[in-house]
Amino acid sequence: MSLSWWSIEVCDGTYPARQWRDAYAAALTEAAVTHGARDWAWRFESFGVVLEIGFAEEDDWQRFRHLPAVVAALDAVDPTTLYVYPGRGGSAGAGHPRRRGPLPAAGAAPLPEEPEPVLVARPPLLVS
Repeated sequence: MSLSWWSIEVCDGTYPARQWRDAYAAALTEAAVTHGARDWAWRFESFGVVLEIGFAEEDDWQRFRHLPAVVAALDAVDPTTLYVYPGRGGSAGAGHPRRRGPLPAAGAAPLPEEPEPVLVARPPLLVS
């Protein structure tokens, strides 16, 4: 049986993401199980927490996403630290969590810099 996976990432911001997970994990897990989730996993990452949920049907995600408990949990997060996307762990649809690896552009060259203009206290004297 193939599952339709969705991920909810909450990054640390003003408050640690673990506090959000402690407050809303039970409600989100119960809502997921009662609305068609066949598998789920909470992962703690260096940047925050990830909830991965696998639904048997595509429509189950839509029903889950619009439940009042889910809307309240997602509204409790600063929008700049919340990511909701299909797939597991940033893989955008793949069936496996993302692997740790080098950061993109880890060896990139620095951006070119403009030389600072030479400042002159007084203009030079013109001799005639």
